[in-house]
Amino acid sequence: MRIIIIEDETLAANRLAKMLLNGSDKIDVVKKLDSVSSAVKFLQSSESIDLIFMDIQLADGLSFDIFEQVEVKVPVIFTTAFDQYTLKAFKVNSIDYLLKPIDENELRQAVSKYYRLYAKKENHFSGDIRKLLQDLETARFMDRLLIKRGQQISYLKTEAIAFCYADGKLCYTVDFNNNKYLVDKNLSQLEEQLQPRKFYRINRHFLVNIEAVRNVHNWFGGRLKVELLVPTQLDTLVSRERVQEFIKWLGE
Repeated sequence: MRIIIIEDETLAANRLAKMLLNGSDKIDVVKKLDSVSSAVKFLQSSESIDLIFMDIQLADGLSFDIFEQVEVKVPVIFTTAFDQYTLKAFKVNSIDYLLKPIDENELRQAVSKYYRLYAKKENHFSGDIRKLLQDLETARFMDRLLIKRGQQISYLKTEAIAFCYADGKLCYTVDFNNNKYLVDKNLSQLEEQLQPRKFYRINRHFLVNIEAVRNVHNWFGGRLKVELLVPTQLDTLVSRERVQEFIKWLGE
């Protein structure tokens, strides 16, 4: 079985290769690649491989980018640092994963799964990979936010957040019932951790859920005014430099 490893941590790549080679004399680690660009270049070549071990975070981006640039015709086993709870979101898929640091028994089971499920099949994996990528993309973002009130800790589902805003050094979220919550993250952290297809930062102080947008109006100075389902006196103007990106986001 011909394998490539796509992993930007040299020690991790070498350790995985050693474990694979020690596990079977039928395995040949053809190549170790450390970036999206090198992986795309290799996969565009005519060299035949049977299985890919792929890290999520690579030197020049996320491994999801590989599938946007080249058709991957072989099964993939992802290696990831995601926690066990997040991984449950896509564990049911036919392509396996390994949680870092990689356990030898889990590696052996993953390779056995390849032999059991894929070795006799031809190249019919693109649909499974796309499904996994969609689940994996979703798993990268929060689906609930911790809320602290005095000595009590609760949570708010992200789908219930209408908008978030910064007030000085403090950051708040407001739900669709117009309840306000103080959170222990800043707006930049929320922007990074909330699903970007659903949440957009319209200006320095305001992050909005697309489900909360009622209307958008042209405004002075080439800006836009966002009218929300949840009434607010806060600044909901889309800054001029974000207008085109905001319009594109609305149409996705």
